[in-house]
Amino acid sequence: MNPLLSRLQPYPFERLRRLFADVTPSPAHRAISLGIGEPKHATPQMLKDALAASLDTGLTGYPATAGEPGLREACAGWLQRRYGVSVHPGTQVLPVNGSREALFAFAQTVLDPSKPGATLAFPNPFYQIYEGAALLGGAEPYYVPSVPARNFAADWASVPEAVWQRTQMIYVCSPGNPTGAVMPLSEWETLFALSDRYGFVIASDECYSEIYFRDEPPLGGLEAAVRLGRHDFRNLVMFTSLSKRSNVPGLRSGFVAGDAALIKAFLLYRTYHGGAMSPAVQAASVAAWGDEAHVIDNRRQYREKFAAVTPLLAEVLDVALPDAAFYLWAGVPAGFAGRLPGLSADEAFASELLAQYNVTVLPGSYLAREAGGTNPGAGRVRMALVAEPAECLEAAHRIVDFCRAHA
Repeated sequence: MNPLLSRLQPYPFERLRRLFADVTPSPAHRAISLGIGEPKHATPQMLKDALAASLDTGLTGYPATAGEPGLREACAGWLQRRYGVSVHPGTQVLPVNGSREALFAFAQTVLDPSKPGATLAFPNPFYQIYEGAALLGGAEPYYVPSVPARNFAADWASVPEAVWQRTQMIYVCSPGNPTGAVMPLSEWETLFALSDRYGFVIASDECYSEIYFRDEPPLGGLEAAVRLGRHDFRNLVMFTSLSKRSNVPGLRSGFVAGDAALIKAFLLYRTYHGGAMSPAVQAASVAAWGDEAHVIDNRRQYREKFAAVTPLLAEVLDVALPDAAFYLWAGVPAGFAGRLPGLSADEAFASELLAQYNVTVLPGSYLAREAGGTNPGAGRVRMALVAEPAECLEAAHRIVDFCRAHA
């Protein structure tokens, strides 16, 4: 067996199942889960119609790994409309089976484990695929400290020179999971300068880009590059997906775009990896990328939920409206520290909330690693407001009652 598999850590939801193994959820309340970031809004009918219409002809042949020209053009067209960015559909865009598998596979394309100390860096807390991609790619993960005072933005300035010298790739996530923070242009400028100096590749995870709460849409990596005169997107690739934007997590459809040389190498890897997208899924994806009406309505639903829920929870938790994404990243009351033997404050909060009010939240420490003596997720919980508004509001009222009872 591949010995690197033994270095993988349990996924957050596996740890959550273990945490709750001996917890009996309150029978007086129906279950409400805010634990998993799985979109629950209705899938657009036009997308389902496009998928159904393609089934007769879309399953009869092997698809090309590069995808159909029509899909690459639809992706490029969306980038132009959304960010004002022009890319070549044939050389700078590649359809993928969701951003998750692409984020993992891209690292296997880029990393060179034969070089001593090969390193892949990413913010802490983080999406665990980043860590797994580093470990199975033969690299060492480096957990970049975050700054709570700046909504847990990554502190890139704290990374030592020796680490940058061996860094081959970094992941960034904007809007961020779990904090919802959006990277400003100044942060992109810093990263581009570091990339130019040390030669590392930037993989920009942007799958939450269409769920935002401010008037101005989140800045994307390619957009930042163009604003800074980097029209060739040197050492930069962005990843996006229809899962959150169009409420189709089961479709497994997204795309990557950016540096043509990196896209070419990634296409070669995926040709052997077997990463081709079904023609039926491609047809549905063309329809989805070409329509914004359902995206606007989807964003409206999230805005209404967050406007109703956030002020309630802010009465009892350290929480505020994020810049974007569909998570609340909340600090738990101090009284939960040391409350249950062997559990951190966020674990105790999640366990007792389930037992007393049948609401599931994810301990923040499961989304981070201890580095430099600190786990930046400790004492916080992530809540995914993906369910219907009434259900999210009911969960919020239960959490308020729970916190007040334990004040």
